[in-house]
Amino acid sequence: MRAAVIDTVGSPEVFHMQTVPTPKPVMAEFLVRVVAAGVNPIDAKTRSGRGVSSAIETMPAVLGYDFSGIVVESPFAASGLLPGDEVYGMTAFPRTGGSYAEYVAVSSLSLTRKPTTLSHVEAAGVPLAALTAWGMVVDVAKAHEGQRILIHAGSGGVGHFAVQFATYFGARVIATGSGRNVGWLRELGAHQAVDHDAVRFEDVVSQVDVVIDLVGNTVDDTGTRSLSVLRPGGLIVNAPTGSWPSLVEDARAVGVRATTFRVAPDGSTLDTIGRLLESGDVRVFVDQVFELDEVHQAHTVLEGGHAKGKIVLKVADG
Repeated sequence: MRAAVIDTVGSPEVFHMQTVPTPKPVMAEFLVRVVAAGVNPIDAKTRSGRGVSSAIETMPAVLGYDFSGIVVESPFAASGLLPGDEVYGMTAFPRTGGSYAEYVAVSSLSLTRKPTTLSHVEAAGVPLAALTAWGMVVDVAKAHEGQRILIHAGSGGVGHFAVQFATYFGARVIATGSGRNVGWLRELGAHQAVDHDAVRFEDVVSQVDVVIDLVGNTVDDTGTRSLSVLRPGGLIVNAPTGSWPSLVEDARAVGVRATTFRVAPDGSTLDTIGRLLESGDVRVFVDQVFELDEVHQAHTVLEGGHAKGKIVLKVADG
């Protein structure tokens, strides 16, 4: 099969197209023909030598978690999904090959039916970002009516789902973003949108119950500044890998709670999210679409930090 691979870590230019063996499903795995693949910050971090790059055992490596595609082989006849069915989900990269390829082998626990209202390109922008947002906002923060939640980078891939989930469950949402996106953040459901280029959020926000931190403490001390707007005993949930090593200690010192978060490729939760997408209660926004052999351009745009919603690779015709 054709795949976008890396032989070494480095800049986006390390990607190149290569023919590699098609994965062979084992046990309760499906073989899926990939139509589209999502591009995520963890992919760029890994490609550059950070992220999960230390767990890559052999090169060339095929990166990528998100996929939307069509079942080619099912593990058994009563598995619920049969050849020809449209599915979406997450790979187990780097334990398996990633989704920047024509085929993936995926555990039955890590995929589900694609929402009928979404194209494959739209669906490929959902899994990792939406599951991360759901885990942070719903599972950890327990979003509920009357709660005040501050969401940083609300217009990004994870952020635009986090804003919608928190709003759906009744929380009062404050989201930070660039000036060009503040109107869109309100459209997504944010009660207050803060232009981080024009206003210091701590000057206009205080006494929030939860901070959903999608930035960390690597840019303008965003993490440390976030601690000052939490109520006593409030909670900060941080996602970007390695973005705030002293998170728990710093939070404890000012009387608030803190935790990092790592996403799980949970097909059952993704199925729930799919129903919200089909009903229109939640939507995915795809900013730009690139062909698979343009993956280096996709990573360049992603690392530029100005993408709105998701970036997706088109791998094949649906």
